[in-house]
Amino acid sequence: MACLGVFVAYLPVTTVSVSLPAIQRALGASTSQLSWVSDAFVLPMAALILTTGVWGDVHGRKRVFQAGMALCALGAAISLFSDSVHALWAGQAASGLGAAALLPTTLALISHAVPDHRERGRFIGLWAMSLMASLAVGPLIAGVLLEHVAWRWIFLLPVPVSLIVLVVAAFLLPDSRAPHGRRLDWPGQITAAVAVTAAVYGVIEGGADGFGEPAVVTALVLGAVAAAAFVVVERRSASPMLDLALFRSPAFTATALVAMISFLGLIGFFFVLSLYFGMVQHLTTIEAALRMVMVSGVALVVGAPIGRLMHRVSARVLITTGLVLAAGAMLSLTGVDAHTSYGSIVWRLALLGVGMGAVLTPMTASAVSSVPHHLAGMAAAGNNAFRQVGGALGPAVLGALLTTRALDALPGRLTDAGVPAEASARVLDTAREQGLGAVAGLDLDAATGPALTALGDSFLDGMRLCLTVSASLALLAAVACAVLLRPAARPVAPAAPAAEEPAARPASVPVG
Repeated sequence: MACLGVFVAYLPVTTVSVSLPAIQRALGASTSQLSWVSDAFVLPMAALILTTGVWGDVHGRKRVFQAGMALCALGAAISLFSDSVHALWAGQAASGLGAAALLPTTLALISHAVPDHRERGRFIGLWAMSLMASLAVGPLIAGVLLEHVAWRWIFLLPVPVSLIVLVVAAFLLPDSRAPHGRRLDWPGQITAAVAVTAAVYGVIEGGADGFGEPAVVTALVLGAVAAAAFVVVERRSASPMLDLALFRSPAFTATALVAMISFLGLIGFFFVLSLYFGMVQHLTTIEAALRMVMVSGVALVVGAPIGRLMHRVSARVLITTGLVLAAGAMLSLTGVDAHTSYGSIVWRLALLGVGMGAVLTPMTASAVSSVPHHLAGMAAAGNNAFRQVGGALGPAVLGALLTTRALDALPGRLTDAGVPAEASARVLDTAREQGLGAVAGLDLDAATGPALTALGDSFLDGMRLCLTVSASLALLAAVACAVLLRPAARPVAPAAPAAEEPAARPASVPVG
């Protein structure tokens, strides 16, 4: 049940990413609106993942698991029948709420079902592989469907799967709760949700309309104030959603930074790469899927030996090496153009997959092992939360950089391509008002071909900036990991509170 739950939870991430060009063409969405298609899913997950974990501890994990499956089915159904980008946002948001409920709950259910920590590690490894498998098969599912039917059918599969798992769970899944004294932290939840939502909104809209716009400035200021308020209320809370004492551990701080940066780069990279395959290389969805699956597919394959290697090689070495490999792969991708062949791009994507596979498993393992035993569950949930915040910021940050740089480069590219002044003005007005993708639908007579070439070249300018920034962030995270993630004695754990059910404690073993 836990593996099926996390598989359903993560299926929309890459399924939607590879379908973005088709969605843009069908709904006439701008680049910023496409960013919200991805972020409408990731934002609720990032903002609510800690709260749903606490809710399961207090009210029962089985109930939260079933609620998560129901929300995934509801969100997929809304997206399936959506006829506008706004309806698609609503469906993605409901699915994101379901994923927020499933991620911490599935881990806690495994912890309850498998009391022995050595045996439990094997099952949590299967959980992590299910997560990566979902990311790997998502592009292939979307690619096959979009070859034969409309884009909205990519949302069909989660509906019956979620409903079947929901029914089976009612009969087979045991319930569990956490130790006494746990309760909901509403001030922390509200301030965290406002901080994440306002920051992502400000970045997306700032990239589209300019960072000097009053609404954008207000959103960014509100995000900063809410983040400061979150720190204050968590320090004063008797039952904090995220105990800030965790950050006294340099290892936890390092892994939180790595988690956020790695998923910012990975989810943002999928967003930019899918547009590159659609707008620049003009590939079919299945052709794009066969390229994109190399990242998550190779990461899935690499994850198993990396898990075994952790007993011999320190997490510090594995994570730092993985981040350097990922940075090198992204820098190598700055050399691609509209005519880069399949073989030339696949080895770069496979190298990125190796790097991500070397990072993901030891990252959370280090976060959990760096804190006292009774805080291990909160450390795992906190690491997941930072990962999802990075995933929410990825399309927002990279989408804003892509749009800004491409629009700046477009006038010069149009001139270089010999596009007449009148046609150039039409292209620029369309790109600024409706997004870069809308330019492909213009009929400019003889200037259409040169205009599309100029559009592709300006997009490549924006993509290269995104890849350079992502690689720089990965190298920054590698330095932080090398400095902060040093071998240290395991902290002596204070006595944990007595539990209602001895087997129902949060997971205290490395998780992927």
